[in-house]
Amino acid sequence: MNVLVTGGAGFIGRWVVKRLLDDGQAVWVLDDLSNGRKENLDEFVDHPNFREFIVGDIKNEKLLDELFEKNQFRICYHLGASINVQDSIDDPRTTFNNDTLGTFYVLEQCRKKLVKIVFMSTCMVYERSMAEQGITELHPTKPASPYAGAKIAAENMALSYYCAYGLPVTVVRPFNTYGPFQKTGGEGGVVAIFIRNQLKGDPLKIYGEGTQTRDLLYVEDCARFVVESGYSDQVNGEIVNAGLGRDISVNELADLISEGQVLIEHVPHIHPQSEIQKLLCNYQKAEKLLGWKPTVDLEEGIRRTREWIRTSHLM
Repeated sequence: MNVLVTGGAGFIGRWVVKRLLDDGQAVWVLDDLSNGRKENLDEFVDHPNFREFIVGDIKNEKLLDELFEKNQFRICYHLGASINVQDSIDDPRTTFNNDTLGTFYVLEQCRKKLVKIVFMSTCMVYERSMAEQGITELHPTKPASPYAGAKIAAENMALSYYCAYGLPVTVVRPFNTYGPFQKTGGEGGVVAIFIRNQLKGDPLKIYGEGTQTRDLLYVEDCARFVVESGYSDQVNGEIVNAGLGRDISVNELADLISEGQVLIEHVPHIHPQSEIQKLLCNYQKAEKLLGWKPTVDLEEGIRRTREWIRTSHLM
């Protein structure tokens, strides 16, 4: 199949591209490189099914029109987005334009050409939950940041196209994803940042008290979930979670990664108002509809990520 991946030069996008190529699909990537990196795709440029990497903006309607007109895509995996919570608080306009308006432009092309779209959302849309069985797709949403608000708006637009036009649409909400090729600086890569600091001998810095928990999903499991959501009609019109089904506090994560070799420090939280205290995924719906479940546990995922950071000299 001809497949388009927006945001395909990003961390998760790169692994989605790899999975699609491994499955024998013909892949085009559109990315403006605001978050992604061209070198993430370097190993694929000579692959016979890697057709084209276009540096461009999802808000460029002319570019999108030409891409969709020329290539007869069957599936669009829409991962292109502004993803930083603090950036969305500082500059909500950019996040809204990229995540909501940009999604509308992609949806319009998919509608015109009847292309299935898998929309990448986030677990950050959920309201706080202390439920031990984990957060299901029926759990209330509560946008605690403009990033989460923009994603919910885009989700609703995507699902409206399923209802109004019969467009095959799937909304995926992966929980906190980590692994090789994640940036080792900035927000969103707590595992990568902790590992880099541990390898350098630097302190691991925790925002706030560190009691907040995260459900950490290894990136290859995440990519398999995203790709298979595109293949299956069972999840058309559905919102589907993916996670490990196990949460860990940031304090416990720091202890696990530090191995007692470096200091652990607590620093003031940069956006406490947008923190979600407990994130634990219930992925039963993905298991039921897609036959998907995670295969890489946290300890193995950390080992693989540490090895990649060490051998990539990113310390």
